[in-house]
Amino acid sequence: MADSVPVRCPTCRRENAFTPPTFPCACGAPLTLPVLRGGVPVEIVHRTWQSSWVEVRCDTCGRLDEWPAPESGCVCGTVVRVPVVPVPTPPPPNPPAPGSSLASSPGPPPVLRPAFRPVTIRTARDCVTAAAQYLKWLGFTDVLAAQERSASGVDLRGTGVVAQVDPTTRATKLREIECLWLNGLNDSAIAVCFSLAGYSRDARARADELHLPLFVMDLTGTPQPVNDPADELIRDGATGR
Repeated sequence: MADSVPVRCPTCRRENAFTPPTFPCACGAPLTLPVLRGGVPVEIVHRTWQSSWVEVRCDTCGRLDEWPAPESGCVCGTVVRVPVVPVPTPPPPNPPAPGSSLASSPGPPPVLRPAFRPVTIRTARDCVTAAAQYLKWLGFTDVLAAQERSASGVDLRGTGVVAQVDPTTRATKLREIECLWLNGLNDSAIAVCFSLAGYSRDARARADELHLPLFVMDLTGTPQPVNDPADELIRDGATGR
């Protein structure tokens, strides 16, 4: 998980701890926005589409994409945009040596996932839809949402996966994690949890013990991994199960 960095509010000069967000790159690797340490945060007075996105290159596959610009709120009410490390210009590739195999034919390109397209969250049903789209992006292509949540708390089912989506404003509790894990065990499937408000401390600890992937969702509809099992699921997808 990403380490927090100090961000000083330009209004009240209070120093706040800020954890850079992590997004899934199209190659499947988790990509943490590289916050510029010592950079000067800028107060957000007027929002524009262009200023709300930053370019970041994935360290794993080298892909350059635009991601939501990191923002931090202060208790005084000020919201700032946190600067990220500028994308360096890559050096030109070395020409292949004469007679080498690369000189005659390039190697096959790596197989990449298409970029994940988030679903903006406005309602509880949007949370379920966003989670379903995310699981399909990970390779669980036949994921279906229940018309109503089952008594066991399962919202999504597919081949090899069951998922619960908690759209409430309270932290997801320990009992919900354990019930979800039992559902996965009964179905011989991986159990995955998505929460809008995060997780209680004991729920997070229990999920780590059970190796159950946890994700939090922001209003852009992009799930972010909370624990190591979630990072592994992003890396391996459905094929790794």
